Amino acid sequence: MLDEAAAIEATLTALQPLRAQGAEVIVVDGGSADQSVALATPLADVAMTGEPGRARQMNLGARQARASALLFLHADTHLPPDAMERILHALDTHTWGRFDIRLAGHSRWLPVVSWMMNRRSRLTGIATGDQGLFVRADTFQAVGGFPQQPLMEDIELTKRLRRTLRPACLKAQVVSSGRRWDRQGAWKTIRLMWRLRYRYWRGVSATQLAKEYRHAR
Repeated sequence: MLDEAAAIEATLTALQPLRAQGAEVIVVDGGSADQSVALATPLADVAMTGEPGRARQMNLGARQARASALLFLHADTHLPPDAMERILHALDTHTWGRFDIRLAGHSRWLPVVSWMMNRRSRLTGIATGDQGLFVRADTFQAVGGFPQQPLMEDIELTKRLRRTLRPACLKAQVVSSGRRWDRQGAWKTIRLMWRLRYRYWRGVSATQLAKEYRHAR
């Protein structure tokens, strides 16, 4: 998380039933200037601060985890209530997977965006961090974890994972904030993300794309 004081309590409160089932909740902050860490600490098994950057933070959290399965959850994303059962069942036959996504927000285009994301993921075997990525810990370590890059770290990780096995694409939905699409406009955001991904596929560095992404926001 980073400056997620407005959302982190709701996200972590929803995870308390999973903690009761034995899940370990690890929160990694990237240097928030708000009350994110103070709000998260009572609701997590571990709350820690590391260098900013999603890849760095998620890798740090993974190194602290003791379980044989890992789930990477963004601070503004909520799991379905039976998430643990679904993940464990999927990992009986797969090494990794993700959920379908439903974007919550004001734009009437968000259901279309959600459908497009889920459809693309099923066709390509590539997933995004918004979809609640889960993976066996030994598989995550074998592919080197998240690459140390400032953008597209989820795309690069799932490309590596896809070489081992295609993902379990669960129809159960995570609900993620559509604030980016509401703030910037749905189609403007879609065009931006597709342009960045196309250029990444063409070999443009993630560092350069991150600069363009920040400038476009």
